[in-house]
Amino acid sequence: MNNPRLAGRYAKSLIDLAAELNQVDDVCTDMKFVQSICKSNPDFVLVLRSPVIKPATKEKIIESITTGRVNNTTAAFIRLLVRKGRETNLPEIANAYIDQFNVSRGIHQLKITTAAPISDELKNEIISKVKASTSFQHIEVETDIKEELIGGYMLEMEGSLIDASILKDLKDIKKQFMDNQYIHKLR
Repeated sequence: MNNPRLAGRYAKSLIDLAAELNQVDDVCTDMKFVQSICKSNPDFVLVLRSPVIKPATKEKIIESITTGRVNNTTAAFIRLLVRKGRETNLPEIANAYIDQFNVSRGIHQLKITTAAPISDELKNEIISKVKASTSFQHIEVETDIKEELIGGYMLEMEGSLIDASILKDLKDIKKQFMDNQYIHKLR
């Protein structure tokens, strides 16, 4: 089901079409809407990927969700996907479109995962430190909360991860005890 090559090609085609129609920003907003639906509602993704549900029914379901919320270009593109049997790839196509849009605009994604919600002040401080240590000028921030981190944070950007969480520290300590590094030094 996950086909990044296909998703990239469809996203590129949609960006080219949107550029011709001068709607790149509007379509990006629509793709972010589709992405948020897919992330927040796994049942919607299951409907898209179900071989049992007929394409006409899928098209009606998608239209009921997107009518009045996406522009005509995006709606026509989604209808085309359904008619071509590619609706299963809609979540990946939305992600690929957003990624390609961000690359074209020089926008970098930053994901901050913490054990508790962080304040806007702290978020802005992190952004300023990232901007100071890199050449990135435009940064979009996504925050996530995972209580199992106990404390600290995880920072993901450009395929790299900085894990400064208490959970990681505890795992490192556990690994040291499991390796028994100190017993060999006593002998």
